[in-house]
Amino acid sequence: MNTIPSSANDRHELVQDELDVLAALVPLAGARIVEAGCGAARLARDLLQRFTDAQVTGLEVDDRQHAKNLAAPADRLTFIRAGAQAIPFADAHFDGALMLKSLHHVPRPLMDQALVEMARVLRPGGWLYVSEPVYDGPLNEIVRLFNDEGTVRAEAQRALDRAIASGRWTQAAERRFDMPVRFRDFSDFEQRMMRPTFADHHIDDSMLARVAERYAPHQGADGAAFERPMHVRLLRRADAATR
Repeated sequence: MNTIPSSANDRHELVQDELDVLAALVPLAGARIVEAGCGAARLARDLLQRFTDAQVTGLEVDDRQHAKNLAAPADRLTFIRAGAQAIPFADAHFDGALMLKSLHHVPRPLMDQALVEMARVLRPGGWLYVSEPVYDGPLNEIVRLFNDEGTVRAEAQRALDRAIASGRWTQAAERRFDMPVRFRDFSDFEQRMMRPTFADHHIDDSMLARVAERYAPHQGADGAAFERPMHVRLLRRADAATR
């Protein structure tokens, strides 16, 4: 993997596999990891294939996705229905934690509590890898027609700033990069982006037509290709995390 610039002013690398970014930042061999808002746990499953002595616990609040996860078990991967703001594990239980495009989905009044909980369940010096999509780019311009996340994504970053200011966390690294996102056709886009299991975007015929019109110029013979800008912040739990 090429070096990833840490400055927003640099040209960002195109990263095919975010697991490469994570593995370059923290030790994963033998690690006990919790992922909050795990979704389908795609990165976690890949991580366990690459690091065969690691363990991951995935937390998910969406009942339909949680049921799908339980129906697709994997060695060393445990699924629990729980949110980041109330993690059903003892203090200092995990070595590391993941929040992959999930912090901005935590209700705003609970973001601070979620980061307190993540600190509580990590050992001193444990790491928290937070990966958030940047509110920018052609894909974002389409998605914001029906799901404008500008406010909640900014709130997620402010919650991280407050968490660091609290003394529970220190920031160990920051990375910016782009990730490819592909759709076979508009039907694929509609299913994945407009009708997720965890949210109702109230899509009517008029909205569907508007989004389809904005999407159409990106569709080619082999689908539509976008690059999603990402912002990673790696935090480490400080000794003051339990106060």
